[in-house]
Amino acid sequence: MKGGVIISGASRGLGAALARRFAAPGVTLGLTARSEDGLRETAAACEARGARVRLAALDIRDAAAVERTVLAWDAELPTALVIANAGIAAGRRSDGQREGVGEVTAQVSVNLLGAVNLVGPLLPALRARRAGRIGLVASVAAFRGLPDSPGYCASKSGLWAWGQAIRADLLGTGVGVTLIAPGFFESAMGQAWRGSRPFSLTTDQAAARIERALRAGRASCSFPLPLVAGLRALSFLPAPLADRAVRLLRFRIDAEH
Repeated sequence: MKGGVIISGASRGLGAALARRFAAPGVTLGLTARSEDGLRETAAACEARGARVRLAALDIRDAAAVERTVLAWDAELPTALVIANAGIAAGRRSDGQREGVGEVTAQVSVNLLGAVNLVGPLLPALRARRAGRIGLVASVAAFRGLPDSPGYCASKSGLWAWGQAIRADLLGTGVGVTLIAPGFFESAMGQAWRGSRPFSLTTDQAAARIERALRAGRASCSFPLPLVAGLRALSFLPAPLADRAVRLLRFRIDAEH
């Protein structure tokens, strides 16, 4: 892939797996996350695959710091692909406590506004070059509000809507947007989940599906199909029936991740 590849949330989990999959001789990666130690581990794995790696340990909620970083990277090497992957999750805990206002705010700030902070500063340059691809990692939770994780669902559905909007706005410019909605896969975030995990994948399996969609220039990538279809089908039911149905998907989250 010609040009730079920028990935947020790259210190572990899906972000690290995506970084490894795009790492290759001639590729320059720009990796961000809060954990400098985690970033260095990811960088070492990517450099072993022949990639050049640039690191920035920062909080994706710090809009000014993110903008300075991505614009500096883009000035050094034009960005070919940017993947907004950083995310956190909260929800009803194992002791029955519901998420508070602060937890909802944090999830929206990271999952939605963090993606805007990462991608937004790059849009003028991508438009001017008439080239590049944007990957936005949402979740199947974007398709239906779940009573045990309202803040997470709100943040991911907001990201999905924002992505749809900029994808339509960028139509014909040469800049593509891929909306990504994974279901369950192995991750630190997933380990906090206490409940059913239908059709769960490994992190590498999830990363492989996303990589293929990005390289193919697809408009969206949602998986697994049975879970996606089931959640989408709820929107066609009368609200009382749909609400009763989602209450069957009860789960608990041990802590914020």
